[in-house]
Amino acid sequence: MDSEGVLRPLIHDHLMMPWNNDLRKGDCCGRFEATSDGYYCKGCHFFVHKTCGESPKYIEHPSHPAHTLQLLSKQKYCYCNLCGRDIKDLCYHFDKFDVDLYCAKYPPPEVIENSETPCHKLTLLKEKIEFSCDAKCEEIGYGFPYKCLECGLTFHIDCVWHPSEVKHLSEVIHPVEVKNHSCHSLHPLKLILTGQLPGYSDGKCRLCEKKIDSPLFYHCPPCNFTLDMRCALNPPSISFTDLKTHDHKLTLLPRLDSFTCNVCGLKGDRSPYICVECNFIIHQECVGLPRLININRHYHRVSRTNLLGLVNSVCGVCRQKVDWTWGGYSCQRCSDYVVHSKWATRNDVWNGKELEEVPEETEDNEPYVELDDNTIKHFSHEEHYLRLHVNGDLCDVNKRCSACTHSVCLESFYGCMECDFILHQNCAKFPKRKRHVLHNESLTLFTREVGHFWCNVCGRISNGFSYQSGDMKLDVICCSVLEPFLHPSHRDHPLYYISPEREIKEVCNGCNMWGTRMLMCIEDGCGFFLCFKCATLPLVVKHRVDDYPLSLCYGEKANGIYWCEICEKKMNPEKWFYTCKDQWASLHTECVVGDFSGVMPGSVIKAETGSYEVVLNKNVSRPFCRQCKSHCMYPIIYKIPETSDSYLCSDVCIKRFTKKD
Repeated sequence: MDSEGVLRPLIHDHLMMPWNNDLRKGDCCGRFEATSDGYYCKGCHFFVHKTCGESPKYIEHPSHPAHTLQLLSKQKYCYCNLCGRDIKDLCYHFDKFDVDLYCAKYPPPEVIENSETPCHKLTLLKEKIEFSCDAKCEEIGYGFPYKCLECGLTFHIDCVWHPSEVKHLSEVIHPVEVKNHSCHSLHPLKLILTGQLPGYSDGKCRLCEKKIDSPLFYHCPPCNFTLDMRCALNPPSISFTDLKTHDHKLTLLPRLDSFTCNVCGLKGDRSPYICVECNFIIHQECVGLPRLININRHYHRVSRTNLLGLVNSVCGVCRQKVDWTWGGYSCQRCSDYVVHSKWATRNDVWNGKELEEVPEETEDNEPYVELDDNTIKHFSHEEHYLRLHVNGDLCDVNKRCSACTHSVCLESFYGCMECDFILHQNCAKFPKRKRHVLHNESLTLFTREVGHFWCNVCGRISNGFSYQSGDMKLDVICCSVLEPFLHPSHRDHPLYYISPEREIKEVCNGCNMWGTRMLMCIEDGCGFFLCFKCATLPLVVKHRVDDYPLSLCYGEKANGIYWCEICEKKMNPEKWFYTCKDQWASLHTECVVGDFSGVMPGSVIKAETGSYEVVLNKNVSRPFCRQCKSHCMYPIIYKIPETSDSYLCSDVCIKRFTKKD
């Protein structure tokens, strides 16, 4: 296998390795191919056949002669308009017409003669139907079948037709019996065509541990030894030497046996590679793990080692205890920072890039130069100097930080000595580049947003500073949420962002809303979850309903009825709300903050229908919203251009107003 990564932009977002180590059912077309070459992303376990990966970008196809078809990665559920099969990933597309890669190369004919019905011809139906295949598979199908219009028999396309260039899997590519398989020479392996595993089998391939999901596989009944087609046709090497993995030769042990992998420290139950010289054992999938990588939880690079040595640490990703007698990843600069190998190389933690022999980038990451104890020169405002103001009791809605756009409220801030530019003292410290748990690439601080953006995690609109990389945009408030995250709503334990391998929705303890991107308490039995929107609500905020700042309350048990002082509607006291100094009033968090808390008053927001001026709603008589016809209750609203008193109060009103006009 080559060690040089190849980026296939039409196929996958990560670097993919040329791969000739095995035969897989491709994520590209969902089929086995009679070739072992392909491209593989280890982080995502994503594999494409070589022929699919090198398919031309545009083709002319007889099934759709009027237009050129383009090779695309599917964006949503779709099926092939020729065979009816669900498209795995890649397809040729134009408008509403999709063709999978197999049919693009081998389009099924309209009519065929077949041995299953020797007297009659079979016609390919053009309408998707549910049918029972009358071939040997006898399975229920849904799609475009071949049908005998005289007898009424129906067949899967694959069961009755195969192009001359491709041999029938069960007849040519797969021998009925393999007498001397390299991984099981004791008995012959028999080809099973029915897809039925015996009851005593665990249903998995002996070598790769993947579930047997094909009707074709090999099996040895006396040994309960099963191989899927990928491993049967192209088994892993029996032995090899790879000095990046281990100093000695490694040998495959193709048997069921419990072991602990020296590289990742996790248990395995079958077919590891072993070193007979030093009792070294490794999962097959841990062979070839990268030596030096960046992960999104740590600023420095981390390197793989087969023995962590004496450390008393938890994994920097999953937060579970690390057994120092096994291998993992560690930081050479931070002696106590270690990560389990499996977690460090997950595709939601690592960007797939091997950094060994890649020079480390060196750059100035400091956001400002300190001129004296109270004066700085910030890179976002280099034309003037900023002076520190120690603020202990001031809440001024007119003084707003250019980074987070929030008002100055009981916080120290830097103010420009010559203009009205302001940065909270904490916001001024945001580095020029940083890593964050929500993105695998390093994020760059943008201090001049053209127009506005929506934060990818909390959904708020903002025209303040942002951290960006590619399509990922985070406002600086969400990007300031780092692990361990301490929040006064959960004082007992810190919170962490631990993304599941598949999206699982949880309920936020702050707003009682379901979500997938959650901060969580990892203590057993705690079950506390917090969404990023609630985690970044201001703890103290000034609002026109009270002379004193409002404090965030984290819900309470109450028998009485709570009413919001702003919208005058009932409240659920178990949800978070704001309350005043004397706690005589309760207010919805959304009523206090509003939809436009991330937008700077005095700025202009450009939309498809024109420009809107962002204004503070601070008049004694609240203006009416032109859309919902009610008094604007939120602290920041939009003023409709070229009018003197026309306003829109919320995101919903803007969308409806836009549609209406």
